[in-house]
Amino acid sequence: MLKEKLANYNVILASGSPRRHQFLKDLEIPFTIDVKEVDEVYPKELKGVAITDYLADLKSKAFTNLNDNDLLITSDTIVWLENEALGKPKDATEAFEMLRRLSGKQHQVMTSISIKNPNFQIITNDTTNVYFKELSDEEIHYYIETYQPFDKAGAYGIQEWIGFIGIVKLEGSYFNVMGLPVQKLYKELLKL
Repeated sequence: MLKEKLANYNVILASGSPRRHQFLKDLEIPFTIDVKEVDEVYPKELKGVAITDYLADLKSKAFTNLNDNDLLITSDTIVWLENEALGKPKDATEAFEMLRRLSGKQHQVMTSISIKNPNFQIITNDTTNVYFKELSDEEIHYYIETYQPFDKAGAYGIQEWIGFIGIVKLEGSYFNVMGLPVQKLYKELLKL
């Protein structure tokens, strides 16, 4: 259904995330991958989805030579805890500190998507509430050593061991927590 709708577009996914690649494959969208390095720095006064909206747009601005039939998809995800954005951990120590902070608390996962063409741009976002049980230090260390969560906002993947044993409740999109609110992307692409 979506494949026919996008037949006249060259869909470009600007993401190195294997999860986002799989989502587009599962939506049966033909696409190519093109990732440009972007310094993901945002104005400090931004809060919540304003951060992910800004970064998704910033990533799209790295593509300066889009053709009329190109459709660029960029995205950004953060974990929002106690009025602070948690990005990807730099090392095991930072991953441990993030997971220790998330333990026993509720946080939000926020993802923004930019869909861009030389003639238009759509930016949409989604927020999911995630509740963690109290995690033991042993559980956190095991997860970090076994799963290497350094490419994930908040230092965890919901689809991995820590999600199985640690997440007690979810309000919103599971796929958003994995890094892409697939239903929102589908809805926006259908409008084209």
